[in-house]
Amino acid sequence: MRETLSSAWRSVWLSVWLEPRSPGVPTRVRRDWVLLGLVVVATVLEGVLTSAWSGMILGLVLAPTLLWRRSRPFLMVAIAFLVCLFWGDPGNGTLAYLLILPYALFRWGSGREALAGAALIFAKISVAAALGHIGVSDMLLGFVAMIAAFALATTFRYRARLLERRLGEAKLLERERLARDLHDTVAHHVSAMAIRAQAGIAVAQRQPEAAVEALRVIEAEATRALAEMRTMVGALRFSQAGDLSPSPGLAELRGLAGPSPSGLPVSVEVTGDLDDVPATVGTAIYRLAQESVTNARRHARHASRITVRVAADGSLVRLHVSDDGEAPRASAAGGFGLAGMAERAGLLGGTCEAGPGPGRGWTVSAALPRTGAAA
Repeated sequence: MRETLSSAWRSVWLSVWLEPRSPGVPTRVRRDWVLLGLVVVATVLEGVLTSAWSGMILGLVLAPTLLWRRSRPFLMVAIAFLVCLFWGDPGNGTLAYLLILPYALFRWGSGREALAGAALIFAKISVAAALGHIGVSDMLLGFVAMIAAFALATTFRYRARLLERRLGEAKLLERERLARDLHDTVAHHVSAMAIRAQAGIAVAQRQPEAAVEALRVIEAEATRALAEMRTMVGALRFSQAGDLSPSPGLAELRGLAGPSPSGLPVSVEVTGDLDDVPATVGTAIYRLAQESVTNARRHARHASRITVRVAADGSLVRLHVSDDGEAPRASAAGGFGLAGMAERAGLLGGTCEAGPGPGRGWTVSAALPRTGAAA
């Protein structure tokens, strides 16, 4: 048992000792000069009103340490506490340094600096008590004050670290979401261009006008793809400039209907009340339908139609996409697109499943909470 506790304490001390400096140390800003001015004014006023000239001089000597308290925390603590030890009575104004500097040490310093600084501070207080500069009660009060400053600084340090970690996770999730949208958009438009190009090549010699029409479709698809890619790239570069949700939503579902470049007609049926469905859910339903239609165009052999149905009730928005072709091989069905679809639905608390239909073809079924909140 003792060995276990001893090993645990060694691990704790080692982790503290190896703790790096807190990242993102702010540069000297206006509030540093304001703080310096307030402390200097308070020190001078105390010296004038109480005739404590020694304490006032000491406070003015230590004033510059506030400007380097974040970049050189241990050095500033050592200067302040050692000077106060040999100077004598620091005065009430100087006590501000002896609280601010230890706070900065534990807030911004490394683990080595914090442990060394704490040892120096406690040693200074103990030596001052041994020399009779302060009483026992003042010594205990000094210990309590320093421990409180250390605890407060550590709390803010790890709170800032937790916030930074959450921001990093949010950025990662946002990039993953944009990557899925980019994949869906590019796959949809490029697939349409590739199919149309193949059709144009096949009829170019017999029907030149059909080849020209294919080029027009390819140009239109390329223009739309570039526009959506620019929107997403702009969102990645300027993530603070408004809503990052892609624009297509439930209102654009009708645009998937009609004959496709591959010759497969797409029918879209929307039922239920969709007026109050959040934009995130609408975008997800549109992207899931778009990806499902693209996959059907790519992989459904001998299909004659693609059907898209969207229905909403009081709690769910359901999507059902099916075709009447031959079901794709497992290798074609298990790519990144289906994994991204399932992940997209899961982030909103919904589900997305894909597999062979009851008779022929391939079926994609998704159900998302209409509130858009993950369960």
